[in-house]
Amino acid sequence: MKVFIVEDEPAARQRLFGMLVKTNPEIELVGEAESVVEAVKWIANSPPPDLAFFDIQLADDFSFQIFEIVEVNFPVIFTTAYDKYVLEALEHNSVDYMLKPITAERLSKALSKVKKLESHFVFQNLKTNLRTKEPKSRFLVKKGIDYVSVEAENVAYFFTEHKLSFLRDTSGATYMIDSNITDLLTQVDTKKFFRVNRKYLVHINAIERFKSDNGKIELHLKPITKEKVTVSKENAPNFRNWIEG
Repeated sequence: MKVFIVEDEPAARQRLFGMLVKTNPEIELVGEAESVVEAVKWIANSPPPDLAFFDIQLADDFSFQIFEIVEVNFPVIFTTAYDKYVLEALEHNSVDYMLKPITAERLSKALSKVKKLESHFVFQNLKTNLRTKEPKSRFLVKKGIDYVSVEAENVAYFFTEHKLSFLRDTSGATYMIDSNITDLLTQVDTKKFFRVNRKYLVHINAIERFKSDNGKIELHLKPITKEKVTVSKENAPNFRNWIEG
């Protein structure tokens, strides 16, 4: 099993890896990072591991930010000294949530759980690999109890709210859509759509203007949104490269 560890304390990384090897001698550490920036760089340039351990509170930000910047297509076990982030962890690729200090018994149970779920992730990766490279030209959405089709060029942006996904078209109409933001990212033309954060996937024509905000980028979209939509500091360079073409 190939493992990637994200933890900002070197001693904690060494301790976790030592416990992993004692639990399963076949485990191989293929990468490690101590910050969101380092983790994103490693994930973007490396083959996906079989499993990753993400400490939630890192030196530069919460590890949840990693999911807003780069696609994480492998299972993750979150580690933390606090239990208040459980719900947010469940919104990501979390297969388990371990409170520090981690015991050998608890770690063994977590690895057993991953083993049982292994076939599921193999299937999901296969499904992703088999998905057509051609972006969708239209999307099926819910309008009341009916379904309607919306042309991709008429989509302003996709967004999530209360764990549900929505499509807002250029006229301002909002529809519920069954696919989540991560799946939609594999279905759209990425030259025209950009995932600006965990909640928003935006068409380039919907960006009326934008401005820098302490390293982040604040977007003004049309149709207007109920909340401020920002691009993180880490993702800002990618956004600028994308919008410049």
